[in-house]
Amino acid sequence: MKSIVVSKPHAPLELVEREIPAPTVPGEEVIRVLACGVCHSDLHVADGDFGGPYPVVLGHEVVGEHHELGRVLLYAPWGCGQAECRQCSSGLEMICPNGREAGIVSDGGYSEYMRVPKRDYLVPIGDLDPVSTAPLACGGLTAFRAVKRVLPHLQGMNSRAIVIGAGGLGQFAIQFLQTLTNAELTVVDTSAEKLTAASNLGADVACGADELTGKYDAVIDFVGADATMAAAASSINRQGIIVVVGLWGGRIQFGVGAVPSEAVLTTSIWGSLDELKELLEFAQNHPLQHSVEPIPFEKAQHAHDLLRAGSIKGRAVLVMD
Repeated sequence: MKSIVVSKPHAPLELVEREIPAPTVPGEEVIRVLACGVCHSDLHVADGDFGGPYPVVLGHEVVGEHHELGRVLLYAPWGCGQAECRQCSSGLEMICPNGREAGIVSDGGYSEYMRVPKRDYLVPIGDLDPVSTAPLACGGLTAFRAVKRVLPHLQGMNSRAIVIGAGGLGQFAIQFLQTLTNAELTVVDTSAEKLTAASNLGADVACGADELTGKYDAVIDFVGADATMAAAASSINRQGIIVVVGLWGGRIQFGVGAVPSEAVLTTSIWGSLDELKELLEFAQNHPLQHSVEPIPFEKAQHAHDLLRAGSIKGRAVLVMD
């Protein structure tokens, strides 16, 4: 089979021939990959930001074909599964300290076939399109969990929310917020094109950070830079919530007086297996609008180059022949 690997940090992606994997222990499954999304996290793995190991087959937004289940979406954050693990025992494998995520620690979906630890990680997608469904495994799920975490703060009659970053994840979040809340929704970005997309998806206001007015009950920051986190902190209401998802490494001062009284600042990471199932049900009942750019599997390096250059409008998806 053909697989695409990164052999070491900052090395070009390599197309290699490997044996088709087979189960090595009871419970393992093998799927034939149909489509695999290209995520910013793939760039971080390729750059060595997560520490390896190498070589590794990238890709964690995977739709595959299973011999009994049919077309399935992969749940990629594989926890350690130990009974004494607080995260795994509560269904939060994505924050397990000893996790082995597909495409990050274990071989992922930039390959014609991949091995999966257990069938539970394969969620049937029904009649959803494999290419457009692949990004739900990370981009969609990450946005879905972040939105769910702010919902308790958006129950009031005049609640207000901000989404910072109107790229792929932000566009998912806009649609989730529109369906699940009655909040006034403001979307912040530096790109006029992305602000137009946000307006088309139903944002009440689409603007730059310097145009924000008043206080907001919830902010989801899909950028996570110093400037965006500062904008969030200056805009949040008392007892509001800021959820930081973006990986830009921003920092803000925190303490009594540094942020409004009893405001909550937290991060949000990926999503649980139950949330992925919930998201797929949501997608079947509320068709999601998101731009997908199919790219032939063998051109994975080109897909990475486009993503680095900011030339992908929505989500790039590698498609198998």
